[in-house]
Amino acid sequence: MNRKHFFRNSSLALAGTVLSGNLFGQKAGIKTARAAGRVKNIIFMVSDGMSTGTLNMADLLMQRKYGKRSTWLQLYEEQKAVRALMDTASANSLVTDSAAGSSAWGGGVRVPNGKLNVGANGEQYKPILQKFKATGKAVGCVTTVPIGHATPAGFCVNNGSRGDMDEIAVQYLDLKFDVMLGGGADNFRADTRKDKTDLLQQYRQKGYTVVTDRNGLLQQAVTGAPLLGVFYDGGLPYALDREHDTALQQQTPTLAEMTKKAIEKLKRNPNGFVMQVEGGKVDWGAHSNDAAAMLYDQIAFDEAIKVAIDFAAADGQTLVIMTTDHGNANPGLFYGKEANRDFDRLQQFQHTNDWILNGITRDFTEAQVMERLEAAQGFALKKEEAAQLLKHYTQLNETGVYNTKHLPFRPLAAIQQEYLSIGWGAMDHSADYVELAMYGPGKELLKPFVKNTDLHHLMLQATGVMAGN
Repeated sequence: MNRKHFFRNSSLALAGTVLSGNLFGQKAGIKTARAAGRVKNIIFMVSDGMSTGTLNMADLLMQRKYGKRSTWLQLYEEQKAVRALMDTASANSLVTDSAAGSSAWGGGVRVPNGKLNVGANGEQYKPILQKFKATGKAVGCVTTVPIGHATPAGFCVNNGSRGDMDEIAVQYLDLKFDVMLGGGADNFRADTRKDKTDLLQQYRQKGYTVVTDRNGLLQQAVTGAPLLGVFYDGGLPYALDREHDTALQQQTPTLAEMTKKAIEKLKRNPNGFVMQVEGGKVDWGAHSNDAAAMLYDQIAFDEAIKVAIDFAAADGQTLVIMTTDHGNANPGLFYGKEANRDFDRLQQFQHTNDWILNGITRDFTEAQVMERLEAAQGFALKKEEAAQLLKHYTQLNETGVYNTKHLPFRPLAAIQQEYLSIGWGAMDHSADYVELAMYGPGKELLKPFVKNTDLHHLMLQATGVMAGN
């Protein structure tokens, strides 16, 4: 059955309507009929680039360091969530990028990699937050990367190039979404935008409340004005680096804090709300094979999940969706005589590989490299390993996503495998089917295996919103 025709010809907004079939081709059942229109709010949570190993290792790290499970795995253990696998392909590749991945959810159609709700021939598909806003719901996005980055943008706009974040920041202006929080301040400031436009001032003139630091967000009274918060140029700092840097703590909120503030604002709407929450730097850490960056950002994402679940549990009308747009790098904890000891070293880490490598120069000695790494991560390299790492600084030439300085992330990860027992499949996205879980009313709509585009239609069905809106 053609989904588009199905939604045109079905009145899902009628509570209790018995459907002749649903978007997955199932026969109608009582559960499906009851779910239609029963969900008031949706919190869609994305740990960008989360391979299964990332979810697993973060849970193990939390158990061994903090004595508790991750919220995500605890929901599985207590059988409170429905679990599925999801196919993440784009229109032109088995391996999606974040733009096409988010657009599959946002527009309900697979588009080519690099595009935001724009098809190969220029077709434009209306993003889901625009659909929900048109019905009177409050909408918003929260992320640890630039707010104009691919994953939030896939829920919000049409654009032929995910890289045009200056333009995407302009597109957001007239949409007047209720909450937009994250990084990417450089896409809004006059001194860093290519066109030198003071976009922050334009937002203020349009009636937005604009905040640029953590205190400004946390102390902000909840009002009816749309809220824009941009707290850092580019992506926000990695959670582990922020935890050990007072200045970063004062400047930037955590993902959990942003999520809580967004819910406080959005829940005031009597028609309900839909929001996306992204742990975007999980993906960046995976691209760099930076275990500490990736895992502690996954833990920070899990803290945001707890905020969402606690609200949903008390509210009773909120569907929480937890997933990722694609795997990345396929990391894992591998067998060895000292695997436990090696993995437990992560508990003492104070900084990421990103912090370490950005502080090394070609003028460092082997001893200085060893000292820097031991201070940051609690173990010392061998002198020959330090020399091997330092050699790359004579000619920085490593390629990779988000590695604009061409730092030697891959060589450091290879060295660390002996110390952490963590290995990597690559430094890029994978075609793996990924974890998908739902909590709250509407979770019964989830089948054990879905395509990424199915989630677009599931959200519309669960809330009783017509697909043509």
